[in-house]
Amino acid sequence: MAGRDGEEEADARARACLTAVVPPGDPWVGEMLVEHGADRVWADLAAGALAPTVSSTADTDPITRERLRRRWDRWSRRAGAVDADSLLSASAEAGIRLVVPGDPEWPGRLEALELPGGSRSHGLWVRGHGDLRNLCLRSVAIVGARAATAYGEHVAAELAYDLAARSVVVVSGGAYGIDGAAHRAAHAVGGTVVVLACGLDVDYPRGHAGLFADVARSGVLVSERPVGATPRAPDFLVRNRLIAALTPGTVVVEAGRRSGALNTASHAVEMHRSLMAVPGPVTSAMSVGCHALLRDWQAGCVTCADDVLAQVTPLDDEPPPPGPFRVAADLDPETARVLEAVPRTGAGTATIAARGGVTLERAMRSLGLLAAAGHVERCPSGWRLPR
Repeated sequence: MAGRDGEEEADARARACLTAVVPPGDPWVGEMLVEHGADRVWADLAAGALAPTVSSTADTDPITRERLRRRWDRWSRRAGAVDADSLLSASAEAGIRLVVPGDPEWPGRLEALELPGGSRSHGLWVRGHGDLRNLCLRSVAIVGARAATAYGEHVAAELAYDLAARSVVVVSGGAYGIDGAAHRAAHAVGGTVVVLACGLDVDYPRGHAGLFADVARSGVLVSERPVGATPRAPDFLVRNRLIAALTPGTVVVEAGRRSGALNTASHAVEMHRSLMAVPGPVTSAMSVGCHALLRDWQAGCVTCADDVLAQVTPLDDEPPPPGPFRVAADLDPETARVLEAVPRTGAGTATIAARGGVTLERAMRSLGLLAAAGHVERCPSGWRLPR
């Protein structure tokens, strides 16, 4: 909880506890957090008090009010078993940190979840040496069927590898099939973000335990569930909205008629993000969903990394050509010093901050801005100037 003042720390502790009791993305609680603050919401919940009133439910019918009261009472009973210190200590021991709105690492794209009726996130648990916000600045989601075909896994791996080679971070859900193929290929050359539906100390699926450990060395794993939480069926669908929200565009590589990847696609459309699909054999049941996206959802047809980059407009700019690098005149002095401190061979954020004479938080913010402008890129050792 370092780096937060007293009020921010109280908010973060309350949000940590809420992740252990309230389902991720609950719209009702999301409104409470906006109108009353997390500290007040958690205090009332833990004390067994009445739920704070929010504007959208002030005039609801008696049946709805009773249903909400029962939900609140159920959460309140669970709250009695939650201790903030124990939860945060267990998380820290597992190498897991809490990121909440207002933190330097909180991804700005999650503002899409704050639209009216949106499923706001109470907070994110993050594991890994990468910086979540910076990783997501230049990113694309690649999703698809768990029961993928050899064709689908080949296409997913090729797309992810080529995108990562261009400093585009691949975001996916860590499942077998398309997700796993995309993560492995992206991790081999660049960065990847794994969004899970369980606690980050729980390897699910178990067969990806090694992959998750490898990703944590340079990328990150993300979840809205606390340590020890095992996945439940609804959690996967709620998790999918995070995958769509963290990136400017989603690519569906393979999807059956009822694939969960179509749920991610629907979230991308709702958030006005680019939606893309890979065509497949007309005889394959694993391509039915992709063909429906192309036919009925006006998804962009993509077959290679160039197609994806053309669809995702914020990623249009190619890295600058090789040669002497000149500092842009419109950079503020601190950002300019951070840029001058970034070597071509790569260095970690702390090293760059020390060389540039700025705080670690300032270095993280500046590197995020520089990455978005194409002035720096991620690498295995941290950050480097584009090749």
